[in-house]
Amino acid sequence: MTNIANLGFPRVGTKRELKRALEAYWAGDTSGEVLQDTARDLRHRHWTLQRDAGADIVPCNDFSLYDHVLDTAFLFDAIPERYRALADADPLAGYFALARGTQKGGYDLHALEMTKWFDTNYHYLVPELTGDQVFRLRGDKPVAEYLEARALGLQARPVLLGPVSFLLLAKTVDGSDRLELLDRLLPVYAELLGRLKAAGAPWVQIDEPCLVLDLDGDDKAAYRHAYAALAKADRPKLMLATYFGDVGDNLSLVRELAVDGLHIDLVRAPAQLDTVLLAWPRDLVLSLGVVDGRNVWRTDLDRALVLARQARDAIGSASLELAPSCSLLHVPIDASLERSLPKEIHDWLAFAREKIEELRILGDALDGKLQAEVALLDARGRQDRRRHSALVHRPDVAARLAAIGPSATRRQSAYPERQQAQAKRLGLPLFPTTTIGSFPQTHEVREARAQNKSGKLSDADYDAFLAAETEKCVRFQEQIGLDVLVHGEFERNDMVEYFGEQLDGFAFTKLGWVQSYGSRCVKPPIIFGDVRRPKAMTVRWSQYAQSLTDRPMKGMLTGPVTVLQWSFVRDDQPRSATCRQIALALRDEVLNLEGAGIGVIQIDEPALREGLPLRRADWKTYLDWAVEAFRLTASGVADETQVHTHMCYSEFNDIMDAVAAMDADVISIETSRSRMELLDAFVRFRYPNDIGPGVYDIHSPRVPQSSEMTDLLEKAVAVLKPQQLWVNPDCGLKTRGWPETRAALEAMVAAAQAMRAGVAAAA
Repeated sequence: MTNIANLGFPRVGTKRELKRALEAYWAGDTSGEVLQDTARDLRHRHWTLQRDAGADIVPCNDFSLYDHVLDTAFLFDAIPERYRALADADPLAGYFALARGTQKGGYDLHALEMTKWFDTNYHYLVPELTGDQVFRLRGDKPVAEYLEARALGLQARPVLLGPVSFLLLAKTVDGSDRLELLDRLLPVYAELLGRLKAAGAPWVQIDEPCLVLDLDGDDKAAYRHAYAALAKADRPKLMLATYFGDVGDNLSLVRELAVDGLHIDLVRAPAQLDTVLLAWPRDLVLSLGVVDGRNVWRTDLDRALVLARQARDAIGSASLELAPSCSLLHVPIDASLERSLPKEIHDWLAFAREKIEELRILGDALDGKLQAEVALLDARGRQDRRRHSALVHRPDVAARLAAIGPSATRRQSAYPERQQAQAKRLGLPLFPTTTIGSFPQTHEVREARAQNKSGKLSDADYDAFLAAETEKCVRFQEQIGLDVLVHGEFERNDMVEYFGEQLDGFAFTKLGWVQSYGSRCVKPPIIFGDVRRPKAMTVRWSQYAQSLTDRPMKGMLTGPVTVLQWSFVRDDQPRSATCRQIALALRDEVLNLEGAGIGVIQIDEPALREGLPLRRADWKTYLDWAVEAFRLTASGVADETQVHTHMCYSEFNDIMDAVAAMDADVISIETSRSRMELLDAFVRFRYPNDIGPGVYDIHSPRVPQSSEMTDLLEKAVAVLKPQQLWVNPDCGLKTRGWPETRAALEAMVAAAQAMRAGVAAAA
């Protein structure tokens, strides 16, 4: 019988039960025991769901209260010294201080740096290490969760982030080489594996996603050394899991590693199966990732079955497992709970539960079971209906894109001329202050939106509520002295969902929640067909807000690459084609905003770096079409209209040419958690346009002092011209409360005023 194994499962629950439990704990409304009870209930529910859907092997230790990379650091006691006293006194409080920062009980701690998990929209906490790092086991989370699953009668496989990927994803803060810590880390891994074996675990899944990256000689040597050392440990069998791409030129390295099984991603890289089958020993297990763990479309089971049969014929059923391409963390839990989607579109979708069911069908078909034929016939019908659906293709969209020429992606003048025109129009001081766009989405705002959607609050009353909230926000910004204002985005639910709801070609779920980080969850739109904009989307509220003030009002849009990256994208045409469709729709919105008198327009692209392919050889193709899409969106406006963009949690060093080619007049970036480290790329590149390095971290509840922000700005002034610098938070303020928002922004304005005074005094 062909084994069906899952690599990982969503954590948050179908109704975001984990989010609510976390936020109640953080607010002090519940205890740590109640939070842990909720977590345990979710684990048990999810394991049972996976088993009932057809999984023979369910993952354990894939669950996390915040982030699995942070869990790994905490497990191995990789806790920076400034957090240690709190972590020793109250481990749960210490864990969340690492994740979120804290200003309680006499502690004032910043959160760890956060960045994207490979090319996904999931964020992980970056472990912070030093050259004299000491590792030891702290707690027994992997063992305890394995025993939990086994007590339920389940065949469970503990999941661990592998030692080399852990170090490659971490950073050292003292300039030391993180890979030199490997010999200190490996004995602790060996000890943990020994404990798992003693607990009865026959296998452990050890994730090494960095094996699909471009590795240098030191990286490869680290892998050889690590797995040679672990081969000597008294341990369970190891299933080495790779995902998100092709093992490629690292296959010869993988063959050298002393593991007992290998998982490969055949959704992202189906062509690698031929070379893997030629190289992989027949007595070791091969796990085939044949169902997409990152998108929501039903699998072409006939195509997947061809790959599975090819492997089965080469190595035999006993050495074969079928699995998703990667952890199902990146998709919602259960499509059967969606009642409001059009049936035609619903029939095309598979969430985590359905993906395991698809794997079971493939396993049964591979084993020659008759019931699989009926399921395969149904799957073929769904594929055929989607392929020929009139909902998918719009000839007018294709015709308009075909007519777009090169001039549509170029501004009228070069930046120096635009800068002069904008300075004359806007009249801003040195170190102009602004925010990234959103203001706190309070309970009252969310409740009013929910009541309006349910029909309990009329459209007229809802509009009056939004107008009042917008005016309060404008008056607040005027009161504290911000220079460029925003309307607050109280009418918006999510920065992508809001736009998708107003564009043709998008569908939306009620319970399609996906974790972005911690308790932050999103419901990615589903792009099922050609995209176009039926009418203006943001002009009304931006124009209203501008009517309330003489100060510049910034129009706020989500850029085409981010809309693409943060949606579940159709897989029947190139992503570049879908992105150009979105860009053309947003271009119309930009021109409408300009026509309505909005002189500053921000087109956010936080996902530009996230979409970068994992292999450098593929970068240029992606960056060319991604930058073109941004320019297609932005380039129709006059010189005097100032275009901003925002990017967060991105490493810019390798893509500065592309960032500069976007030709935004102002770019705001996250720099507070990295203490301005990310600014270095702009300095070395001699970035010519204006920059707003974020001066405080909005993902943490702590309120920084004005002096902290001044220190960061002085670091920026040491390497950039004062005339280039804007002052802003590092991201939108949607998730924060009003008291902390007021305090932080007042401190930010004070920092900008201090910098202006300093420049004036020096002059």
